[in-house]
Amino acid sequence: MVAPILSRPMLSLSSLPTLNALLNATSALLLIGGYRYIRQRHIRAHRTCMIAAFAVSVLFLLSYLTYHYHAGTTRFTGQGWIRPVYFSILISHTVLAALVPFLALVTLFRAVKEQFPRHRRIARWTLPIWLYVSVTGVVVYLILYHLYPPA
Repeated sequence: MVAPILSRPMLSLSSLPTLNALLNATSALLLIGGYRYIRQRHIRAHRTCMIAAFAVSVLFLLSYLTYHYHAGTTRFTGQGWIRPVYFSILISHTVLAALVPFLALVTLFRAVKEQFPRHRRIARWTLPIWLYVSVTGVVVYLILYHLYPPA
């Protein structure tokens, strides 16, 4: 009786958008926790949160690419005032999301190399952009899949 359990996929393609939103929310919470820890000078806890946020974001990216490779794009069905609001959020989210992997890698690299003044300089840009991308990822999901679900 073990074989049927092992042959079933753990996640269906249709559940990946929800997983992606959860990963984005988790990343946002870890980023906020990491920021709070560094402000309190809890270096070890900061490091743990930031590495976890990076790992969760990598999982998000893999899941996101997998979903869109198989499902393609999801059309927005909203009409009226919500359309420019949604697309403004989506465009800003997408443009900044393209920067996050580069910024996160450089920020992480500088911390690992103990280049802390340089790490802090770029982290001041990386954190708000990464946090914005994580939060707006959840907002896009809620608008696209719950407020105005695909037909």
